[in-house]
Order: sequence, then C-alpha cells, then structure tokens
Amino acid sequence: MELTNAIKELATVDIFSEGKKKEDFVGRPFYLDYDKASLLVADAWKINVGGVAQGAFLLAFYENEEKISEALLLRAIRPTKLPTDNDVICSMIEYYKDNLKTAGKESQLDDFTRYEFSFSGLECRILGTFYKDQSGKIVFGADVENFYSSHNYSVYKPQGKVLEFIVNLRDGEEIAGSNKDVKIGHVRYSSSKRSQETLGNVLVYLSPKDFLGKRTALFGMTRTGKSNTVKKIIQATVEIGKKAKNNLVDQASSPENSLVAFLPEGAPKYPVGQIIFDINGEYANANLQDEGTAIFELYKDDVIRYSVLQKPGFKVLKVNFYREINAGFDLILSHLADDTSDYVNSFKAIDLSEPEDKTDIPAVTRYKRKIAAYLCCLSAAGFKVPTGFKVKFEGNKDLNKMVQVDGKIDPSAGLDLKEAILWFTAIWENYGDHYFDDYKKKHGHEWADEDLKALLIFLTRKRMSSGPANVSGFRKLRGIIDLHTDVIDKSFDVEIIEVLRLGKIVIIDLSQGDPNIQQLYSERICRRIFADSMNRFIHNSPNNFVQFYFEEAHNLFPKKDDKDLSQIYNRLAKEGAKLNLGLIYATQEVSSISGNILKNTQNWFIAHLNNDDELKELKKYYDFGDFAESLIRFSASSDKGFVRMKTYSNPFVVPVQIDRFTVKGA
Repeated sequence: MELTNAIKELATVDIFSEGKKKEDFVGRPFYLDYDKASLLVADAWKINVGGVAQGAFLLAFYENEEKISEALLLRAIRPTKLPTDNDVICSMIEYYKDNLKTAGKESQLDDFTRYEFSFSGLECRILGTFYKDQSGKIVFGADVENFYSSHNYSVYKPQGKVLEFIVNLRDGEEIAGSNKDVKIGHVRYSSSKRSQETLGNVLVYLSPKDFLGKRTALFGMTRTGKSNTVKKIIQATVEIGKKAKNNLVDQASSPENSLVAFLPEGAPKYPVGQIIFDINGEYANANLQDEGTAIFELYKDDVIRYSVLQKPGFKVLKVNFYREINAGFDLILSHLADDTSDYVNSFKAIDLSEPEDKTDIPAVTRYKRKIAAYLCCLSAAGFKVPTGFKVKFEGNKDLNKMVQVDGKIDPSAGLDLKEAILWFTAIWENYGDHYFDDYKKKHGHEWADEDLKALLIFLTRKRMSSGPANVSGFRKLRGIIDLHTDVIDKSFDVEIIEVLRLGKIVIIDLSQGDPNIQQLYSERICRRIFADSMNRFIHNSPNNFVQFYFEEAHNLFPKKDDKDLSQIYNRLAKEGAKLNLGLIYATQEVSSISGNILKNTQNWFIAHLNNDDELKELKKYYDFGDFAESLIRFSASSDKGFVRMKTYSNPFVVPVQIDRFTVKGA
C-alpha cells in the first residue's frame, strides 16, 4: 500500500514550482541550440547541490515576463570551454610561477580573482521539453520545439520528487502513476557514492507494458548484476501477472476481444507465462548469491522445472522417440542440420506425417512401412525400445520369403523391431530381385518410394542395395540417444505450452547439457511455442503473454553477421510482438548478438563494458553515447547492479542502481 501511494504522489508533482528551489540552482546557459546547451557553473553552486555528476539530469527553466511554463531537460555530459578560459588560464599560470597559494584559507588570491577562477563550463545534452498543455497538465516532448535566447534560462538540479517525476516519465502518460507499476531500483549517477546520499533513494519503476511482449537486452561484463536484473524482471512480471483477471473460463465466448492484451486499468488480460532457458542452472537451483533462495523456491507453487538429467524435483526433458514420432524426428533434424551428405539430406527430407485420407489404402500402406523402417533405424542406433513394442505393416508371402531366418516373419501379424530390422534389411539386399522389376512394370512405380529408399539406406548403411555398408547411416543418430526415454507418453514441449498458457513459470535447466543439446532443446521449444502462438493468432484465439528468458544468449542466438531471418530467435525478435511473445536476453557483448535482434530491442540495461568496440556498437542505439566514457571506466566488481536503463515507454536513458533480488523483496 505504501508503494502504491508513493507512485500516486508523483502525479501531483509540479516541476515548475517545486523544481526551482533556490538551493538547487546550478548555473545559466551561455549557448543553446536544438541538441545541446553550454552552461556557466560555479564551484559554490555545485557544492550547494551536492555536485553535478556526469549523466546527471538538470532543468533549464525559461524565466521572463511572458507567462510561459517551459523547461528544457538536460543531461550533464562533460566540461566545456568558456570564452574567458584563456585569460583565466594565463592568470593561473602566473600565480603558479610566483608560487602563490591559490586555494584554502591561506589563499593569496584577491576576492575578485578567486571569484573569477571558480567558474567553469558544462556541456549538456538537451533531452526534451517540459511544458503545460491547454488543460494545465505537465507534458514532455522529446525534442525542442523552440528555444529562446540563452540568457532567459536558469538551470537547477532536480532532487527528490521532482527527480523521481523525471526518471519515471512515460510516453503517452505524464508520469508513472498506477498500481500496476513495480519498483526496480533507484537513481544512481556515479560509481562514487559520496554525494549519492544527497539524492536519497529516488525510486525508479517499471511498467508492464514496457516488458510484456517486448524485446529486452541486458549487456555487461560477468559479475556486473545481469542475472540479478533478470530475476528482478521475473519477479516484477509475477507481480504484474497476479493482477490479471482470471477470465480463462469465458475467454472463448468473446473472440472479438481475444487479442486485446491489456485490460483498461493496464493489467494484462490473461495470466503471464514465463520460460527461462537456464544455461548455468542458477534459476533452477538454489545458490548463495540469492541469500539462500532462487526463482523456483520463491514461486515454488507456480514453477515447473525440467532437466536433461533425471533428478529429484525435475521433470525429464526427454522424448519417447517411439511414441512421439514427429517430436523425435524434429530433434533428429536439428541434430543433423549441419550434415550435408546426399543420403543424409534424403533422410532429412522424408515425410513422416500421417495421410489425411484414411481410405487411401496404398498411401496408408506406404506410411506404415515408412514409420516401421524409421523406428528400425532408431533401434539399430541403440534407442531403448519400450517393453513389448511392436510394429505392424503390410508385406506378402513373396517378400517374406526373402528373409532367411528360422521361423516365419510376417509383418502383417506384428514384429518386434529386431525382426523388423531383419525384414527390411533383407528387402533392401534383394532389391535387385525380379519381383521388384515385375512390380514396377505392373504398377508403373517402384515398390519403395524415395522416402522408404532413404530410410533403407540409413538402416542398412548401404547406398547400393547389392553393395557393401559404406556410409555411417543410423550411427549418426547415436549422438542424441540421451534425449530419448522409453517411459514418457506426452512430449515435454506439449506439456510446457499447456502450463505457460496457465501463467506458470517454466525453467529449462540446461546446465548439464553439451552446447549441441542446449541448442537442440532451446530451438525446439521456442519453435513449438511460436507455432502455437501463430496458430492462435491466425484463428483469433486468446494469446496470453509468454516471456522468454535467455541467459548467456551468445550460446544460442545467431551471431552479429548472420542474415538468416528464418532462425527462430530472429523470428521471435521480429514477429513476436504481435503474438504477445516477449524476449529477454542477457550476455556480455553487444557485438555477439545478431543485428536483426538488436534493431528490434526496445528495452536496454547496460552495465560495465570493457572495450571501445562494444561501445561503438552501443552508440548506434538511443542516447547511450552519452554514457560511453562512464561505462568503460567504472568498476565491474564494486558497481554490481549499476546500469543505464532505457525502457520502451521512457523517452531517454536513466542511470539506475537495480535492487538486489531477495526473497525479502517478494
């Protein structure tokens, strides 16, 4: 309740009366244009306001007899030269040469000279203009519509509620001011904290509309607080989701409103699902840096954890390749994606979908043979076969005779996979038999279509039916045997979609998987969620918000110069907004992420970067160029959680100290 009241108080702040306190005066501009302002400041004025840090916000109020309520919002960038600096420098040098004391109580400067020496210049970026509209409301425009002669302005340093008003601006709204906002941290201008106490805790809030369905990036060196920020966003999203009205029962009865994402008061219309791809296991498991808690502990009733390995408290992130035919084959396709051998390409091109027309007997017969041959490939590769598992498909007495084994093998009566392997192997090795020539003459096509041929080559490892085993064939599948289980009936990705639609948190623990496995699972799950959301969108069905979180995103995302827009991560970045799919990703380097993703990112959290190459990339976006020098300079170890934040609805970057993620803050 106290937080809600504090937010609402911001809506009543009048910067034109509260922002011009005498004790907050900083200086006067001596140059103005549409982009920048140069200020005359004095040491005494700076001392009075607790200093003017690089990146600090300032307000330049228009002061003249005309009743114009207007103030330019400035950001302090760097010192600038005064027109009188050359004379002052000459005088200083003369005093130094004479070895005269120029500072302190014993200063030998006369009062006039000391006064002259105390002035300096400050270059500022103009971020926009505050003004009152016709109704008297304070509005912010992110440009300068008109500027007056510089002598008409006085500059003040905003403090307290005035500063809080500024840093919580929203596009389209005059200020953050509803109970949907969530506190993320407080304003912090510099690495040094000596003067920070004068600011107090000027709070910074997040709006749900900034993150739900949007793209969010977190960049910074290791141990600078990226994971803590991600956890705060997850925490905020949970709080936002609690405010969604529980209308899952009757949502189907009002399809005309099914795609409306937010209710009038700003809360999401449906519960928000969150899925975390946990490369390092820090979200799925307890760790000391979170004071003994983790996301799964904090929200244990709403979290479902999956792991590649079988362990207590986790569901197994595996597929029964024999029961979930298409799900397993999709994983195989991802595993073989980089293999361009002709016979492998033929194998990857096979169609395992069931015929739509069940009365088409020849099509159904070919389908059953194809599925049986595919399952034989799995068995030959070493995928554990479920107990009592058999396949049944059509053969005939002439084909059955080709199998030289003790006893009769009749596929129409059902075969276990060892018998089926013998049957298909015999068929391929005898494919030059006159039976198949006669079949082709009689029916006008071969007994084995191209899909079945590709499978038989894969199974027998023989390119030519009468030749030796000269390809790897089914052995290429052994690398993903660990993705198979013989006990699960429902595919994990189907279950994940179901729980996300209910507004749950899913954590995919990939910490014990090799990079290939991590890539396979991540891509598969993302593609399935994307496809489900697209299907709902096309059929005008409800699409609740689903937020994707990627730690160490460089392990999964396409690289900077990758132009393949069909990759699922590029599609999430470009098309996810209309499907209510949000993307939050964290990594060390801006340059490690595809430009297609960066260009579609609306929210940015930037911590310490340690080289100019990264700064050059960062300067391309918004007004981060103003912070380039400080980002490379401050300490990664002592300034954890100190970020420069640009959100979707905020018109400029705000320097923020992110609150520490802790169970006490829930």
